[in-house]
Amino acid sequence: MTIAPIRKWFRNPLFLLALAAGLVAFAVQSGELGSDDTQHRLQSAHAFWTAEPPVFPGEFPEFGVHGRGGRLQSYYGVGQSLLMLPADVVGTFVERLPAFTGYNGNDPSVRNIVVSYSTNIFLAVLTSLVCFRFLRQLNFGVKQAVAGVLALLLLTTHLHYTQNLMENNYICLLTLAGLSYQYEWLRSGSRRALLIGSAAFGLNLLTRLTTGMDLLAGALFLLLVLWLEGLRGQALWNRCRRYIATALPVYLFFGLLDRLYQYYRFGSFFNTYVSVTAHETLQRNPTWPANYPFETPFHIGFIGALFTAEKSIFLFDPLLILMILLAAVAWRRFNPAVKAYAIACSLLLLTYICFYARYTVWSGDSAWGDRYVSTTAELAALLALPLLLRHRREVGKLVWTMGVALLAISAVVQAASVAFWLSLELYQMETLGHPTFVVALRLENIVAFACGKMDAWGLSNHAMTEDPWDYVHITTWNFLPFLLKRVGEAPLWVVNLAFMAWGAGLAALASVLLQLRKVLARLG
Repeated sequence: MTIAPIRKWFRNPLFLLALAAGLVAFAVQSGELGSDDTQHRLQSAHAFWTAEPPVFPGEFPEFGVHGRGGRLQSYYGVGQSLLMLPADVVGTFVERLPAFTGYNGNDPSVRNIVVSYSTNIFLAVLTSLVCFRFLRQLNFGVKQAVAGVLALLLLTTHLHYTQNLMENNYICLLTLAGLSYQYEWLRSGSRRALLIGSAAFGLNLLTRLTTGMDLLAGALFLLLVLWLEGLRGQALWNRCRRYIATALPVYLFFGLLDRLYQYYRFGSFFNTYVSVTAHETLQRNPTWPANYPFETPFHIGFIGALFTAEKSIFLFDPLLILMILLAAVAWRRFNPAVKAYAIACSLLLLTYICFYARYTVWSGDSAWGDRYVSTTAELAALLALPLLLRHRREVGKLVWTMGVALLAISAVVQAASVAFWLSLELYQMETLGHPTFVVALRLENIVAFACGKMDAWGLSNHAMTEDPWDYVHITTWNFLPFLLKRVGEAPLWVVNLAFMAWGAGLAALASVLLQLRKVLARLG
């Protein structure tokens, strides 16, 4: 066997891009799932194929709600649990191997390590491929599309949620797939493409019902493309009718699956887990507001998502600022598809902010940034770097310089987001108070920890958490080798092997990015 086919792959920018995405995901893993929410969703997946319950009795009332037959059920939709199910099966059997008998039960668990690595790498690779496909469909060049994908993976909150396995990146992947394949239908008339795109949006409904807003934004995007290209009257209606005839049955199918899962858990087709949870919570706490969990004044959640130091989307996703700047100075130069995408995503972001503004935890705590709107913010900022590269000459030196500065700021913010477990600043704020400039505090924590100044700078408080595991977790770099070493339960040879694999992964990532740069340079 010759190495010629391998060399051919390493001259393919798409292959190198996907490989880089997988290596990025590998490098940032901590081996933990990142949040209690994801751990509960994994337990739901575990309950599908084992005798274990979806919620353990000891977790109530902090978590869980009573469903049919008085059985405790999880709050959440089934989408992410289904995503993690294959990895859960594999991870469970790996954890039971004799080699891990002495380690079983320690954090990070073997099962969680298998689930977090395999699922996050899988999502990262698929997202890179779908995102590249969509950017090329919007008529961006190969270099611009590659830059756009890398910006999404490395310069937005997508990087943080690559390390912390919440629903965000799965929703992002499905929304991008829905947009890409439905747009293909718009251009080619392929019914198969429309079915695939509609199924992607439909799968999102199983993950979080509010992604119905993504579905509507996808339809709006197509409608705006047709409108901006001058299609009117009967011709426009005919396209809309064909879209509805194909997409609507797919959406109804996935909607039915969601309702069947709801009936299986709670015995009703017509309520949601939010309403069930609210009813039971108010029974236990009758003095709480009757409109719980939507009791927050609208202005607090709305302004909070936009301008507060702790959750502002502009602080956690600075590329949004660049996108706004480019739209202001170069809007007339955007093609109809880009304009349609920018309008649809802006309206989607505003809708998400408004919807969650009254929610009891509008900010999505515990989370890095506002996790309920982070995915939409990433999508809204997706075209920022490709547009900056496309219109570099037209926008002028000042805008270019500002764009480069925002890219640098974004790189610092996102790299900082994976340095420590997200709960560190949440614990610190219990002592420091509110409001706290979270991004600045994270940067201060990085410098202090690297210099051994956490105590001297008043950032370390042994009493800030009663959970010994939490304390161990927030006092080390949030990458698996460091976590294994800090916990101190894994054999030394395992820790050393983890460091070697991590270092090799970083070296491979640097090598792949350099090769990708060389390949792109040859394109001219």
